Amino acid sequence: MFDRGARQVDVARELGVSAQTASRWYRAWCDGGRPALTGAGRAGRPSRLSDTQLRLVEKALLRGPRAHGYPTDMWTLDRVAGVIEKLTGVRYASTQTWTILRQRLGWTRQRPARRAAERDDAAIEAWVKRDWPRIKRGPVGEAPGSSSRTNPGSPSSRR
Repeated sequence: MFDRGARQVDVARELGVSAQTASRWYRAWCDGGRPALTGAGRAGRPSRLSDTQLRLVEKALLRGPRAHGYPTDMWTLDRVAGVIEKLTGVRYASTQTWTILRQRLGWTRQRPARRAAERDDAAIEAWVKRDWPRIKRGPVGEAPGSSSRTNPGSPSSRR
């Protein structure tokens, strides 16, 4: 990107890094060109799940929690960790499980919509058409009231 004339701020935004990192990269590029930017490889501990194992886990998760014996159709981190352990023998804590879901599988957190089982959409729609306009208008035949203590006709001025 620096070869093409990109500014440090553009590099930082495009690659999702801090301005300090882009500045450090720019100095390295100025000093040694493109070879100075080659990294030392992946930092940190290598993943305990191979790409093949990860694909197996993802296929299993896509079948849903009920396919793995859970009573509801909602995944929790503990349930996902249990499936990973059952399939691969690798045990993860909740935070590590979330990192796998988010970073390696690209999944996001979703919350189920809470709706009453007894909900009657037809009755709600009829109420909105029939009753809501009347309620929104307010009492028929009454002028807007006043809450001023200085207005003698106001309910708040009576004691």
